[in-house]
Amino acid sequence: MESGDENAFREFHTVIPDREQLFIKSRIKDGSLFREWMEDPDFGEHLPLVAYVDGHLVATGYLRQRLGGWKRHIGQVYFHTHPEFRGLGLIERLLEEIISVAQHCGLTRLESEINGERATAIEAMAAAGFRELVRLPSYVQDMQAQPHDYVLMGMELVASFENLGAGD
Repeated sequence: MESGDENAFREFHTVIPDREQLFIKSRIKDGSLFREWMEDPDFGEHLPLVAYVDGHLVATGYLRQRLGGWKRHIGQVYFHTHPEFRGLGLIERLLEEIISVAQHCGLTRLESEINGERATAIEAMAAAGFRELVRLPSYVQDMQAQPHDYVLMGMELVASFENLGAGD
C-alpha cells in the first residue's frame, strides 16, 4: 500500500456493509486508518497488504507487530473482503503472505479478534491454521451497543532461527 492508494481505500470501505462496519476497530470512513498506516512509512509496526482485481481494491489484510514489551512475539492480524469477492481465497492468499512476513520478523504467534457472527472469516482463519482460543458470549458491543460474542483466534508459528531475536 502506498499513498496513492487512498482513493481506492476509501472506495473499498464504502462497499463494506454497514452491519460489518459496526465491528471495525478503527475509523475507516473518515480516512484516519489509512493515514495511520501511511504514518509508518517503513511499515515496522503496521503492515497493510491489499489485493486488487481489475484496478479495484477488493481485500485488505493487516499485520500489527508490537516493537517491544511482553507481547512483542505476537502479531495481530485483521482482514476485510469486498462482499462480491468473498469465498475466492483472497483472505487465504493474504494470510500466506502475512504468515511469511511474521516468521521473517521473528514472531512466534499470530492472533485475531473476531466477532462470533463472522462464521466465514472464522472458517478461513481455521483453514489457514488458526484455532479458536477463546469465545466469550455477549462480551463485546458493536457501535450501536448491541452485544456479540468475542472470539480470539490464534496460531503458533515456527520462526526462522536467525530472526528469533527480532523485537528485543
